[in-house]
Formats: sequence, C-alpha cells, structure tokens
Amino acid sequence: MQEIMQFVSRHPILCIGWVVLLAAVLFTTFKGLTSKVKVITRGEATRLINKEDAVVVDLRQRDDFRKGHIAGSINLLPNEIKANNVGELEKHKSQPIIVVDGSGMQANEPANALIKAGFEKVFVLKDGVAGWSGENLPLVRGK
Repeated sequence: MQEIMQFVSRHPILCIGWVVLLAAVLFTTFKGLTSKVKVITRGEATRLINKEDAVVVDLRQRDDFRKGHIAGSINLLPNEIKANNVGELEKHKSQPIIVVDGSGMQANEPANALIKAGFEKVFVLKDGVAGWSGENLPLVRGK
C-alpha cells in the first residue's frame, strides 16, 4: 500500500489520467446497458430484415445514399428526425427500425429521437454502411 501511495505522489498527472479513463469507461458501459437503443451486428440486422420485416433508415446525405444503400432503406437526414419529420416511416412504428449511417458513429442521437417519437424497437447498425459493404453484403444504387 505504501508503494502505491509513493507512486501516486510521484506521478499525480498519470494517476488522474487513469481515474478519468476509468470513469469514462464506466460511464459509457452504464449508458450502453441502460439505453433503449441497442447496437446490433450485421448478422442480427440481416435476421431482423428477413424475419421481422425491419425497416432500415439511412442517415447519410442524398448523394451518398444514391451511390449505394441497403435494399429497401429509407433515406432520412438526422435533422429531419430531430424535427419529427419522418414521413413514410410513421406507418412502421411497431416494426423494428435499424438506423444506419456511414460509420456507425453518429446514429445514436437520431435513434434516441425515434424512441422519443414513439417507435418501439430501434437499433443501430454497428460500423454502419462501411461495415456492411466491408463484408461484401449487397448495396443497391440509385433513387
């Protein structure tokens, strides 16, 4: 114990850094466990699409969407979801919704907005469209 105290007194910045990192990991883990939005893999997304008629919501810009998107997906921008302007998605409230973006990093906030708008089952695709195409899963071009 005395050695630990000596280390802390000699390296306070390093110890503070470790405490901050630990707090960040605990916060992120707790937030993920309590979130109503779950992050799913490509296999789980494929199962939801094929077995439970999940609707895919693509958050990317229109040009990126036209270059390649998951078949049957609906293109909505994050600001449209925040403004509760979900259009044709409104009729799918009881179906699973899979929110995808380019890399899987910006989809959580729009997914939470969909939960607040009354959608029952909302998921985020891990690694987004980049992970989907990285596994050579099909993308549709156009529209």
